[in-house]
Amino acid sequence: MSVNTPGEALQLAQRPPSGRFEVAKGALLRSVIGRFGLGLAVFLVLFCFVGPLVYRTDQVTTNINQVLCHPSGHHLLGCDPNGYDELGRLMLGGQSTIEIGLLAALLATAVGTVYGGIAGYFGGKIDAVMMRVVDVLLSVPTLVLLLLLIAIYGTSLKLFVLLLGGFAWLTPARLIRGESLTLRVRDYVLAARLMGAGHLRIVFRHLLPNALGTIVVNTTFSVADTVLAMATLGFLGFGLPPPATNWGTMINDGNDYGNLWWLLYPAGIMIIMTVLAFNFIGEGLEEALGARSRR
Repeated sequence: MSVNTPGEALQLAQRPPSGRFEVAKGALLRSVIGRFGLGLAVFLVLFCFVGPLVYRTDQVTTNINQVLCHPSGHHLLGCDPNGYDELGRLMLGGQSTIEIGLLAALLATAVGTVYGGIAGYFGGKIDAVMMRVVDVLLSVPTLVLLLLLIAIYGTSLKLFVLLLGGFAWLTPARLIRGESLTLRVRDYVLAARLMGAGHLRIVFRHLLPNALGTIVVNTTFSVADTVLAMATLGFLGFGLPPPATNWGTMINDGNDYGNLWWLLYPAGIMIIMTVLAFNFIGEGLEEALGARSRR
């Protein structure tokens, strides 16, 4: 049924944010792959953040008496070259990895959503200029530039969040720009213009909220991408300074001891599980929300 008046068009577009999140949650829970990804993500969060409260280890003071000790009842996954309990190290590394992945993905999504929404809404020359900026930045070798900036400014959790988020916003910007190009010709946007709404109000009140499905799905994929990027930097020796660590750094530390499986495989498995969890959540949301849109 078509909308006949501006007021009816706006009423359809102005749904409360809680309602939109309920739709996203319901769509995720209806998807088998989404439920599996969500369960895996919950397990990883509990393991990394609740696990240290149950399995207590000293991750600050090195102990030369237990360097490279094998798995036993006292150290379930043995110890690393510095004498740290490897299972406790795995939990500590997971905390920083997940924190950086989530915060960087949220930062990238926020910046990319606003940038792409504005570019798609205005279109024309403004859109062309803004998208050329994105194209230029996408052509830059990201890893090389990240290594250069880290070498100059050092390593810290805040810096990793800013750098990874600062490069990851380009993809959501292109996605949201394409979504905005479609949404800006909808009846409720035209109705808002006729009623005198300003450009920014239309973008933030009508365009972006109605692109929530794309935004949420892209955020989950961004988390997986930033976790992989963080693991890559850690493996190359540009991880967090000791005593902090992350899974990529743990693999790098154990790379010289290839015969000691507990120094390599557990951290690698955790990286794979984290990437799969957030990719499955994104796939589940994309599948469920896509089917809902078609209906």
